[in-house]
Amino acid sequence: MSAVRDTQRARVYDAEQLVRVIFDRAAEFGHRTIELHGSRLTLPDERKFASVESVQRYCDRVLALGWVASNWARAGVPIRVRARAGTVAAHYESDPAVLAVPVHADRASRGGRSAWALRELVVLHELAHHLEPRPAAVAAHGPGFCGRYVELVDGVIGPEAGLLLRVTLHDCGVRLG
Repeated sequence: MSAVRDTQRARVYDAEQLVRVIFDRAAEFGHRTIELHGSRLTLPDERKFASVESVQRYCDRVLALGWVASNWARAGVPIRVRARAGTVAAHYESDPAVLAVPVHADRASRGGRSAWALRELVVLHELAHHLEPRPAAVAAHGPGFCGRYVELVDGVIGPEAGLLLRVTLHDCGVRLG
């Protein structure tokens, strides 16, 4: 974990929550076209996962993508996905390269039926942490992390999702590197 003060953390989480709600509403109501600062975007589908094993396979595939491997040396470091107790947060542990995701339903989510962290946006967030070459030297949610996260979302989910995330982060006052 970084010893550097993580001044953007709350703003990053606020922006992510807004983006997840937009994706959830698009999926729920079947209206995938949104207007964002005067531009019309058609949101791609966001993958949802059924198990820790499916998240592990997804992480392995993302890290094996040629453009990911050529941009970030840590893509060659294998990551292990494990279940996390509770429902509050997913997290990444850099020393053993472990992504921990809560797999139990969050009672606050629409009827308590879904494990909110078993979704592509959350997993890409944690992979952006994994790809940081110097985790102890930089803020966990600093500009470099945010730039990687947007780049991953843009390249894996799609440019419309990347634009939505970039604009929402900017609107929440987050600096990107």
